[in-house]
Amino acid sequence: MGLQIGEIVPRKEITLESLKGKTIAIDAYNVIYQFLSSVRQADGTPLMDKEGRITSHLSGLFYRNISLLSEGIKLIYVFDGESPALKGKTLEKRKESKEIAMDRYESAVLKGDFVEAGKYAKQTVRIEEGMIEESMELLEAMGIAVYQAAGEGEMQCAELVKRGDAYAVGSQDYDALVVGGNRLIQNLTLARKRKTRGGVVDINPEMIEYERVLNHLDINADQLICLAILVGSDFNPKGISGLGPKKSLALVKQKKYPVEIFKEVEEKLDFNWQEVFEIFKKPNVSKDGIKFPKINEEKIKKILVEMHDFSLERVEKQLEKLVIGKKKGMQRTLF
Repeated sequence: MGLQIGEIVPRKEITLESLKGKTIAIDAYNVIYQFLSSVRQADGTPLMDKEGRITSHLSGLFYRNISLLSEGIKLIYVFDGESPALKGKTLEKRKESKEIAMDRYESAVLKGDFVEAGKYAKQTVRIEEGMIEESMELLEAMGIAVYQAAGEGEMQCAELVKRGDAYAVGSQDYDALVVGGNRLIQNLTLARKRKTRGGVVDINPEMIEYERVLNHLDINADQLICLAILVGSDFNPKGISGLGPKKSLALVKQKKYPVEIFKEVEEKLDFNWQEVFEIFKKPNVSKDGIKFPKINEEKIKKILVEMHDFSLERVEKQLEKLVIGKKKGMQRTLF
């Protein structure tokens, strides 16, 4: 679900060129889910090899990341560690939603409505056993750093930015921002074009800056956490009934302090707000360092071509871009 605060935070469009020489910490699970849901055929069927094994995530990780690396951007993929117990309700709700979507997908297929089937197919995405390990192997073979978070991946990404190991967090969600990640970049791993009813539109990366958000909303760090809790997070999915982003912001600014803010809505509370507040205030993060591996072209070919039937010719063309991009990433821009 993620935090629903997008409509009230300021953002600015940026170019990939502006990120040359920069290191971006990517929320791995967020992106793998994105590829599994978006890299599909017209009827919603995921890409698969000859044995029927899903390869949408591998295709996305390979081709989209090479596009970023070709711009001289360095990448760290951060994988989730142990989730807080409070996230259990969210995970259960997601499971139920996928089961409902699967029923509707199968019904649409039987009716021959492949537009409808494609819509529901994207909502049935599951990360199956082996996908994570295989994704890690491919990323490391591409020279991309793989990092194991202690807890939530997004919060670990924010920690890497705060301590200077990365320039920004790459994610579609806002958790990294709430825990103080200096910069959040959205749309980074999305396709550059998107089909809509009105035609094809351009999709460009957008930067959201922590200090700018606080200044624009005229709140402090603790108030931002309270705002996130009021609208609903992965740790309290429904938030507070009747409070959207704008009303929550007004309440946060009026009452100012966490105790006073939640005292105002205590009759509607069905969760321990202090526990959720603590997750954002003191996230569970690892202090381990970063290691960037060397490109292993043979390993890439083995995973993609030998094991999953990717085109050797296409893979080799992309490998040429990968090597050039790796050299660009090692260069430092003048400013």
